[in-house]
Amino acid sequence: MKPSQSTEPKGVITRLALLDLRHEWILTLCMVLAIAAVLAPLLILLGLKHGTVQTMRDRLVEDPVNREIRPARTLQLSTKWFEEFKQRPDVEFVIPTILRGSSIVRLSKPGERKRLVIDLVPTAPNDPLILENEGIVPKEGECVLSYSAAEELGVKIGDMLIAEVTRTRKRRRELVKTDLKIVAILNPRADVLSRVYTPFQFVNDVEAYREGRAVPTRNWAGGKALPPLSYDGLWVLIPRPLSSIEETTLTIGTGLADINSLDAKEFLQHLGFPLPNGYSAYQLLAKGSPILVSSIKSVKNKLRGKSAILLPFAQGIKITDVNGEKLKVIGLSLSESQTVTLGLPKLPWGKFNATADFTKQGQMLFPENLAEQQNLMLSSKILEGDIQFPVTQRGTSFSNYAIVPSELIGTLRTGQSSKIIFDKGQKTFLLAKAGYRGFRLYARSIDDIPTLYREFLDQEIDVITQVHEIEKVKVLDRGLTRIFWLVALVGIAGGMAALIASLYASVERKKRDISVLRLMGLSRTQVFQFPIHQGLTIAIMSVIVAIGGYALLASIINLVFAADLRLGQKICTLPYSYFVMTFFVTAGMAALSSLLAAWKTTSIDPAEAIREE
Repeated sequence: MKPSQSTEPKGVITRLALLDLRHEWILTLCMVLAIAAVLAPLLILLGLKHGTVQTMRDRLVEDPVNREIRPARTLQLSTKWFEEFKQRPDVEFVIPTILRGSSIVRLSKPGERKRLVIDLVPTAPNDPLILENEGIVPKEGECVLSYSAAEELGVKIGDMLIAEVTRTRKRRRELVKTDLKIVAILNPRADVLSRVYTPFQFVNDVEAYREGRAVPTRNWAGGKALPPLSYDGLWVLIPRPLSSIEETTLTIGTGLADINSLDAKEFLQHLGFPLPNGYSAYQLLAKGSPILVSSIKSVKNKLRGKSAILLPFAQGIKITDVNGEKLKVIGLSLSESQTVTLGLPKLPWGKFNATADFTKQGQMLFPENLAEQQNLMLSSKILEGDIQFPVTQRGTSFSNYAIVPSELIGTLRTGQSSKIIFDKGQKTFLLAKAGYRGFRLYARSIDDIPTLYREFLDQEIDVITQVHEIEKVKVLDRGLTRIFWLVALVGIAGGMAALIASLYASVERKKRDISVLRLMGLSRTQVFQFPIHQGLTIAIMSVIVAIGGYALLASIINLVFAADLRLGQKICTLPYSYFVMTFFVTAGMAALSSLLAAWKTTSIDPAEAIREE
């Protein structure tokens, strides 16, 4: 025979629990208000904690100045250093800066004599200081002014300014002018100093001009930063052998450490042409750093009157043509009398000249396999990569090697230790900027500042940051969190105790009613659910009342402090996720609190109702 199925309607326990709460509405109301009285202050405290800390964080985050990291002293930073920092996920923006002494310009309105001496600051796309302070990043011929600079000049957006850059060169004062259009004026909070922000290239050109160099792209006259010549040693050709004392003398005070005698075979192997009859050859070598032209002059002075011929050389110079074929090259710069002495044809470029530019350096006596070409693009290994430059054929080589001016070899040797470029516009080698003296860097978030600060300390770079202000906010956040949880634990414990006592007392009062329900056919499991349903119902009602109380009090608090806050900011606020979390936590606590009362219902026997009758 099949067991009889229950004919009890679904949800009868829930309905009975709700009807019982409505019947004892005064006690229910008291319990709801008691729990709400615990929850509401906790929500207010949590709202104050969240709102206060969030307001402080917003003020720190919204103001890019608080995310800025500046060097505390002059540095020497390479381009590679900036490339590495640009790739970091915790860096939002980084740009090189120049020395303050080179960044001073004079601004004035057209037609006015009043000039403002102002600091020039480089900027570039995505600059947060400008974009987050009511500005737009300037393009070529444009600028952005700080608020104080605009006030001093009495200008507005759209006005034109004249920027004057001055320098002293060869004891003469020189001046260039350029027009700049104002495209934005920054919010006063962005920069309290008088500054003008322009594209990085303009700032870089101003520095080059102040250092005495020409800036062809702007038609600013000046000198060329030609690379100094450097070599690894000298070939010394002399009509008679040197004595041991004379050999030693050449290594004293010249920057050259070793001297070796060469026979005719070794000389031919190194230079590709024979040693003249009766001549002795010596190789002078530098140790450590390469020698400069001053060392060549020093050796020349010591060999004065001995008819010596000096041929500077550099080791490790590798030159390739456009096809990647390596060329064997030697550097020779000789006067006509020297070529006669050595039995060599006259060189088109003549004798050695330490100040020669590319007009002389860009020539070559091509080897036989390249004799049909007129021009050739060559490439050589230098610091941080390769450098390409053109050469013009001036004849066929009389050596086993291609022959170029010694000055070209000296320039390429300098390129192995210093950064050089070939400027196609000026058609010459130029000494490139070795590095930058500072930077403007903005972290992606204030939380990234401490990490970056430690990174700079590891690199032994002293920086100025707002790390201490950020740490204050974090300390406040941690302190308020501890206080909240301490108060919350006490309040939750009290609320649970009150709910446990109320539900347990309710079960004690209703023993007869529960035993009647058991007598009517309800199982132990069903009556077990009775106090749980009541506990959850009280919890839901308490949360609703608590949220209502919080909303009222939070509105009053925000209204009181509205004058001290920016538009949209609140001193007491909570995300909606916190209310959902409050509901589930309270419901969970209520369910746990009702377990004791639920367990008590299972011990009530149906016979108790009959005995009382």
